[in-house]
Amino acid sequence: MRLEELCAALGVSQATVRRDLDALAATGRLRRVHGGAVAVDERLDEPQFDAKAGAAAAEKVRIAERTVELLEQDETVYLDSGSTVLAVARLLHGWTRLTVVTNSLPAATELAGRGPRLIVIGGELRATSRALVGPLTRLLLDELRVDRALMGTFALSLEDGLTTTDPSEAYTKELVMRRAREVVLLADSTKMGTRSFVSAGTLDRVHTIVTDAGIDERLVRSLTRRGIRVITA
Repeated sequence: MRLEELCAALGVSQATVRRDLDALAATGRLRRVHGGAVAVDERLDEPQFDAKAGAAAAEKVRIAERTVELLEQDETVYLDSGSTVLAVARLLHGWTRLTVVTNSLPAATELAGRGPRLIVIGGELRATSRALVGPLTRLLLDELRVDRALMGTFALSLEDGLTTTDPSEAYTKELVMRRAREVVLLADSTKMGTRSFVSAGTLDRVHTIVTDAGIDERLVRSLTRRGIRVITA
């Protein structure tokens, strides 16, 4: 949770929350990160899509705005599932020369008839993320190459790369990342240093990470040493 969320929930000052978080971290009951704290158990439970969309909403908008600056009008861009990538879709209205490929039903609905040429891949609908995933997605993705893949992730760590809760969703993410000239990962800082059930792609396939200012500088240096450009929004 973020510091501001804890202050609002508990009705106490930031100084009190910081002091209590430090005390809990000292006993190993949580882990302090910039701007808040995360559970010691890094394997997270996945919330429903609407709940994810409301978490760190301001950060996601800033990340989306910065990501759109990387795009060119005549490109073919893949939009992954996830609330941060959906924030990008909302900024692409009127981009009539752009081709968008997506497995995200919310992104497809957002862009339908609003500018970009739209290609929706087929597959099994995963209700939690409202995404089309699994082996059936290969039927179309094997035929495509995209200039940029804008990817989301449920969790991210130096040791495990991208991880998520569902093997079918992980399958489609890895497939897309192999079909893209450039992979841009959109992830707010609360996802950094966490891990989930199944691998969804290694960091050596990621070219750029767009995140918020809460990312730990030590992690930025580690990612940069691996050749990954880190952009903070």
